[in-house]
Amino acid sequence: MQMTWKKGALIAALIIFMGYIVSVWWSVAPEVLSHQELKSETGNEVVGYSTTTSLILTMEKLLDKSGGWLSNDVMPPSVFMDNMPAFEFGALEQARDLALIMRKEFSRSQSQSAADKDLLAAHSKLNIEHTSWLVPSAEGEYRDAIKGLKVYRAKISDPTNQDAQFYARADNLNEWLKEVQKRLGSMSQRLSASVGQERLNTDLAGDSEASQSTPNNASNQIKTSWWKIDDVFYETRGATWALLNFMKAIEVDFADVLKKKNAEVSLQQIIRELEETQQSVWSPMILNGSGFGVVANHSLVMANYISRANAAVIDLTNLLTKG
Repeated sequence: MQMTWKKGALIAALIIFMGYIVSVWWSVAPEVLSHQELKSETGNEVVGYSTTTSLILTMEKLLDKSGGWLSNDVMPPSVFMDNMPAFEFGALEQARDLALIMRKEFSRSQSQSAADKDLLAAHSKLNIEHTSWLVPSAEGEYRDAIKGLKVYRAKISDPTNQDAQFYARADNLNEWLKEVQKRLGSMSQRLSASVGQERLNTDLAGDSEASQSTPNNASNQIKTSWWKIDDVFYETRGATWALLNFMKAIEVDFADVLKKKNAEVSLQQIIRELEETQQSVWSPMILNGSGFGVVANHSLVMANYISRANAAVIDLTNLLTKG
């Protein structure tokens, strides 16, 4: 009887250990896209090819990485994992933003023009709940979105097809950068809340006639739950990973616009700051020390890179507007 109990405990411990090893393996983030991956296989540089390809490859890497798409898994060990699902969600949000701007701005010459049907379908497919696992499954819908993006990419690469276009203009790029600013600002605030802080209410600042539906307090104490700190960190890490892929593609497709506005260095600065967010995390857990305490605070370090990237995005926006 005693030997049976020991064998059972040993088997359970072995299963838990193997599950842990699998979890560590599945938690390895995919590689950042290289410039070579964003280039056309035919060698013909088509405007919009790199941006569309970056969105396609970003989604494919999320779906095809070790463990596949984990956000909707209901079986162990992935059901017990939260870091990689948070990474996936952060990257997915950036993909949704880019798909939206491609549908509304990059593929349209003016406000009266019709949206591309393949981009419309792709954007719709990307907006399914990322935790959906039955019918339809998140993976199935996202792969359908990739198919639609590939069709659009083929259309803009065909010189005989003038119906599908990608317009690389300063005003179009600015529309996407505005979305990026909002995302980065939100990430920075959420990361900074890891140590708790009192924030003044600036909702109506800058407009004496502004109003809102219900009154708010003059200040609020904001602090991220200890249980959510690592989720916020990895969600930001996933978002910046995807954003880095997209910025590299923008550097290619909008090269002429950036050169004319003398804004190449500003975009390169954004890329450099985003690259810093992808450094290896050597700690087995996300530490949450105070700002100047003995123990590091990984969230504040990440917030620093995010804030600097956001400042560079604002500079780039100003250059595109006034340069």
